[in-house]
Amino acid sequence: MVVVGGGVIGLSVGAEVAERGHQVLVLEQDAKQLGSSLGNAGMIVPSHFIPLAAPGMIGLGLKWMWNPESPFALRPRADWKLWDWAWKFYRAATAEHVRRSGPLLRDLNMASRELYCQLSQREDFGLVRRGLLMLCKTEHALEEESRVARQAEAMGIPAQVLSLESLRKLDPAVTMDVAGGVYFPNDCHLSPDRFVAFQRKRLEKAGGKLIESVCVDRWDVDGKRVRGCHGQGQGFEADAFVLSGGAWSPKTAETLPVKLPMQAGKGYSLTLDHPVELPQICSIFTEARVAVTPMGGRLRFGGTMEISGLDTTIRPRRIDGILKSIPKYYPNFQPSHFNGIVPWYGLRPCSPDGLPYIGPVSRLENFWVATGHAMMGLSLAPITGHLIAQSIDRQPTSIDLTRLSPDRYQ
Repeated sequence: MVVVGGGVIGLSVGAEVAERGHQVLVLEQDAKQLGSSLGNAGMIVPSHFIPLAAPGMIGLGLKWMWNPESPFALRPRADWKLWDWAWKFYRAATAEHVRRSGPLLRDLNMASRELYCQLSQREDFGLVRRGLLMLCKTEHALEEESRVARQAEAMGIPAQVLSLESLRKLDPAVTMDVAGGVYFPNDCHLSPDRFVAFQRKRLEKAGGKLIESVCVDRWDVDGKRVRGCHGQGQGFEADAFVLSGGAWSPKTAETLPVKLPMQAGKGYSLTLDHPVELPQICSIFTEARVAVTPMGGRLRFGGTMEISGLDTTIRPRRIDGILKSIPKYYPNFQPSHFNGIVPWYGLRPCSPDGLPYIGPVSRLENFWVATGHAMMGLSLAPITGHLIAQSIDRQPTSIDLTRLSPDRYQ
């Protein structure tokens, strides 16, 4: 089997399939494996049961998109795929879509969390099970997050609305200046680089192989079967193929009978090696949409969703927006603490309905897709690998893949 894409999703698929006895080759186009895996916030989030396509997101996006320091940007361009994606996003952003998607996202995240716990018994990759805090600067945001907490409780996801005093008792290692917050005790965090290294080791121990600096640009198709793929002058034949190329997946598959509406959502992160304070619980600054994760003795801040295509430009005003938000929630931190730190960026693969593409392609007998996870790629990596492996082995999948089908926009 060939897996095209060696980020956290591709490695998780490859490792799971290889441990089932298959010969696996993973192809990664980036020699440094930057993608959107290594510098992300490292959060495992059963609390994230509301898809990106939800009521209110269109209005919020329009409000933010003209502010160069806001958490969101959509850069208009003459690209019909962008506007097709935007129309599909608009059609999906309904209360009914959220109602139907919530249990599915809950089940995916909870199953993935359980797999993380099992994998952490095999090797220490920094898994911390202390929950997540949604920190609200304003009473209005706290009211909104309290409603989400009630929804979560109704779905069986533990959530607690906390005052500032309670937050300080829960995590006394950091000074907070907020109205209150919501605590999701089932959430976790880890160090993404350590988990990616573990998955690669797991793949290779099971007999699989990772080849870097291979960008697949051509496919050999015979009827309904893919016979091989090509990149950098090399050809690779296999009896099964999985596309897990993240934001590059639609471009990689453009000559195949596979339609994957997707836009790249650029995010940034900055990591302090010696922070002035080190919180023990990962957090999200609710209004600013900034994620904060302790990773050993380091502290990572990440944010923004910049819809600008496969653009690798780092925009300083977006970084400024992140830095300016930090002292509003953590007053002992200042933007000057980040002087000299080179920002990391990653391109998240965003589907129009906020659900990943996981499963087989009906027009091809031996082709699967595992991409489109947006901001939940790391969170859902183990369960994605598990579900793809079950499907490849023609077993009933532990979670119904119907709503995640890569065929849903055919």
